[in-house]
Amino acid sequence: MPEKTLRSSRLLLSLTAFSMFFLILSSFFLFHSVINPLIPSSIYKQFVADSVPIDNKLEGNDELELSKPVVVPLPLDLSGNESCNRNKALLRVYMYDMPPEFHFGLLDWKAGPNRIWPDVREPKHIPRYPGGLNLQHSIEYWLTLDLLSSNVREIVRPCSVIRVENPSDADFIFVPFFASLSYNRHSKVVQKDKFTINKILQDQLVEYLMSRPEWIKSGGKDHIIVAHHPNSLLYVRTRLGSARFVLADFGRYAANTANLEKDVIAPYQHVVRSISNNSSAPFEQRPTLAYFQGAIYRKDGGAIRQELFYLLKDEKDVHFTFGSTQRSGVLQASLGMGSSKFCLNIAGDTPSSNRLFDAIVSHCVPVIISDNIELPFEDVLNYSEFSVFVWESYAVKPGFLVNLLRGIGKDEWTKMWEKLKEVAHHFEYRYPSQPGDAVDMIWQAFARKKTSSKMNRKERIYRTQ
Repeated sequence: MPEKTLRSSRLLLSLTAFSMFFLILSSFFLFHSVINPLIPSSIYKQFVADSVPIDNKLEGNDELELSKPVVVPLPLDLSGNESCNRNKALLRVYMYDMPPEFHFGLLDWKAGPNRIWPDVREPKHIPRYPGGLNLQHSIEYWLTLDLLSSNVREIVRPCSVIRVENPSDADFIFVPFFASLSYNRHSKVVQKDKFTINKILQDQLVEYLMSRPEWIKSGGKDHIIVAHHPNSLLYVRTRLGSARFVLADFGRYAANTANLEKDVIAPYQHVVRSISNNSSAPFEQRPTLAYFQGAIYRKDGGAIRQELFYLLKDEKDVHFTFGSTQRSGVLQASLGMGSSKFCLNIAGDTPSSNRLFDAIVSHCVPVIISDNIELPFEDVLNYSEFSVFVWESYAVKPGFLVNLLRGIGKDEWTKMWEKLKEVAHHFEYRYPSQPGDAVDMIWQAFARKKTSSKMNRKERIYRTQ
């Protein structure tokens, strides 16, 4: 074959190969650009939601790491199919646009010009909540984020609540004051001026609310204020007592200030890592009968911890020691609870404790020894199905508690363990919120308050023999 003809053939072959390549590439992009509008919105959202893992991570005293929100691009012709709107939501909530110093500014977030809130579409723009023991009272943070994301129609979340722009359209009015964080970070007296930033913020909060027409109209009865730390809002709680509180318990509140008729008890954010259902150890793989690690010498109702310590410290199959969140304390507690059949939740300075929720996510059957405790969502959850209740007066009888727990056999324990795995997700705080998680459950609790002023909790079964 002549050399000139050979060169022409090679050139033609190369041009043909390049043409086929660009044809395939163009077809791919064309298919990609049209495929989304052809998929029903509900199916597409579910696929994306199921394919993106959502997990909150905490290691020692590190700050909380938020998961990336599940953002679904919706086609323009599906504008009538929002993921959540006021017609679907159980609750419509108006949230005050309070200055950042009351909320995310307490996390050292710097608001830009004409900005009050961080961009909740991207986790990197959301201030991180500090870890350690600060985290257990972070409920204010999760609820505020959930309300902000409720207006971002691309973020997939439950439809229990939506933020509305007009207070006259709202069932409740949410006050975005990070009261627990204010106490944890700013309750120490500044020596030079002899005041605390925490008290100043509380005084400013009262001044702000009392000047609002919404508060004046209802007397604050339709306002929601989160005060989960027992010492939060300490200076002004009685002045704001007409509002609906989100609390850990009623231990430090007068009955006319906080009660079940108007308020919601919320779970602590657990500090140990959650155990997945697949890795949860069964009865045979939990050698420790009962586990407690924490502060032993407490005041008020917590004096029972000391009594139980002297009763149980020498029992070979009981772990009852002092512990803290310092160094490897959280890791030790996580491992200890995960290898124990029962975890003791004993009254401390207040009736409730983060320890109960650490036990639940560790699938360690809680033993609740706190006569005056109020439990989250007890009108819909039957704690007796996955917990053991013991009156304080019985628990301190020599031999009673260990004999009771040793008498609970494998079958009964396994039934409670299976129930724990079923309900544990109700005690997880997540962003974006997920159906039936702690954030969603809190809003549902307020929805029930909207229609009924009295909560009928499930009957507790106390073990007396």
